Amino acid sequence: MIQKALMVGLLEVNCYILGDEETKEAVVIDPGGDEEEILEALEYHGLNLKLIIDTHGHFDHVDANQPLKDATGAQIAIHKLDAHMLSQPSAEAMFFTGNRLRLSQADILLKEDDVLTFGNFRLKVLHTPGHTPGHISLLMENQPLIYVGDLLFQGSIGRTDFPGGSFDALISSVKTKIFPLGDQYTVFPGHGPVTTVGQERQYNPFFLGNS
Repeated sequence: MIQKALMVGLLEVNCYILGDEETKEAVVIDPGGDEEEILEALEYHGLNLKLIIDTHGHFDHVDANQPLKDATGAQIAIHKLDAHMLSQPSAEAMFFTGNRLRLSQADILLKEDDVLTFGNFRLKVLHTPGHTPGHISLLMENQPLIYVGDLLFQGSIGRTDFPGGSFDALISSVKTKIFPLGDQYTVFPGHGPVTTVGQERQYNPFFLGNS
């Protein structure tokens, strides 16, 4: 599998490009901006973008949705509970960047246990609310990889003070959906460095003695 991580947008979101070397089909997870850089990476690897997958609807993870769709014809996928956020002006975007969110619309409404495919690879949707009501994580089938958006970071967790956030729901999502995967799983967060389930179970202060 081809995997390319890019840090995009003013809030430095981790955008992940995943591609099948054989079929050249690809997905992009959380395109929060800098679509030219994303398109250049796709072209460099000879990839055809099939899906744009948003782990949640916050502006810093979705701002390049529409430009990528316009350039490639890829479909936009997001959990049904966050889909409305794509087509509404974002107060957070104005506050943090001084710019309006570039609006888009979902083509695919996701739910728990949906499977998204690109070439020979399969991503299973885990509904992991807390940061937003419709936050999802993406589990790579047959490989110990999980893409968690703003659910879990190295040594921290996602914010829960935005509208729709819930600290209790987020903690429950990590404990019931992420930790049971096993310590060997590599965790790819929406911000900051890559980590593992084992590292966060052992050292993350939000779960010490409570995992």
